[in-house]
Amino acid sequence: MKNPSLASKTNSFIRGLECSNCGKLYSHTSLQTFATCCNVPFNAIYDLPSEGTAFIHTAVHSMWRYQPVLPVLNSSHIVSLGEGFTPLNPLNKLSQLLGIHEIWLKDDARNPTGSFKARGLSMGVSKAKELGIKKMVIPTAGNAGGALSAYCAKADIEATVIMPRHTADTLKEECRMHGANLILLDGLIDACGKMAKSIAAETGAFDMSTMKEPYRLEGKKTLGYEIAEQFNWTLPDIIIYPAGGGTGLIGIWKAFKELIAMGIIKDPLPRMVLVQSDECSPMVHLFQQGKLPENYAPQSSAAYGLAVPYPFATQMMLNVLKESNGIALTVSEQEMDEGIQHIAKTEGQLLSPEGAATFMAAKKLLQSQCIKDSDKVLLVNTGSWYKYR
Repeated sequence: MKNPSLASKTNSFIRGLECSNCGKLYSHTSLQTFATCCNVPFNAIYDLPSEGTAFIHTAVHSMWRYQPVLPVLNSSHIVSLGEGFTPLNPLNKLSQLLGIHEIWLKDDARNPTGSFKARGLSMGVSKAKELGIKKMVIPTAGNAGGALSAYCAKADIEATVIMPRHTADTLKEECRMHGANLILLDGLIDACGKMAKSIAAETGAFDMSTMKEPYRLEGKKTLGYEIAEQFNWTLPDIIIYPAGGGTGLIGIWKAFKELIAMGIIKDPLPRMVLVQSDECSPMVHLFQQGKLPENYAPQSSAAYGLAVPYPFATQMMLNVLKESNGIALTVSEQEMDEGIQHIAKTEGQLLSPEGAATFMAAKKLLQSQCIKDSDKVLLVNTGSWYKYR
């Protein structure tokens, strides 16, 4: 599916899409899903600007300030609700209590629809609009469904959301309020993914499954650009990220590598820490043992976004951990709940279970001396506590 207008009005430095395994190039002006040569996700590649930070639209207070290094070719196709450029807050009381030099929170609960999913879905829906897509389907643990519903409503694109039945009512109602067709299933997101694939084949709807299309990653990478810019083009020592499908973890790292290529930041880059729930921790198993256990039996989690039993981008996440000398670890459901309460009583902020997991991971890493008291540590809160009721 090609749009002849794309070639004439370009506001992006995008050069194409490459297979994340073998590097084979694919066109960015036609509809793509994932790299069929190796059955892996794509990387969008750019002819990156060389004039430092001059490419940033500083008057734009959203993720679209970085539009030249994003894949939408014509700004008229951007579908935005003001996503991105979320606060970077010091957690001074927690850093004093733990004895860590600095703890910061990148709070993506402040996004439209209350989660970091707004970044990826704004980008994905914008590119879908540019490519003429009229119907979309997404499997979701919760927040991605609400975000797709909102952005499709604004873009006049039909949305179908497939969600586990046990998900919080707030997240279900969000989809309905935006006019999406909501389907509830027993099981986890992998069951929803199978149905999404079937619906896409039957109806022609475009499947927006995590990392099975090229552009949600490009929205998530704006997290990395913002972190670098908000720290005045320096970076923390450690970034702790709650990873399910892993788009944010991969995106942050992709942004850092692009910024290095442009000469805006320099090595050393942060150690990336991936945290998951004890109930569903495929990446921790793969990182620590190189395989899933024979008795692998993933369960649901209060942190809906972490209940992704078979993520598509496993190798890309492992590459980030390897390249950054990173770590993968789990926290328990009880620890997440304790973290929510502790942060609320100490810093006055109600984090999602996923966000609280990053703080509890920091405590564990400090105890095991993987974090030094002189480190600058960044936690990423991916969603709003209020949406989990």
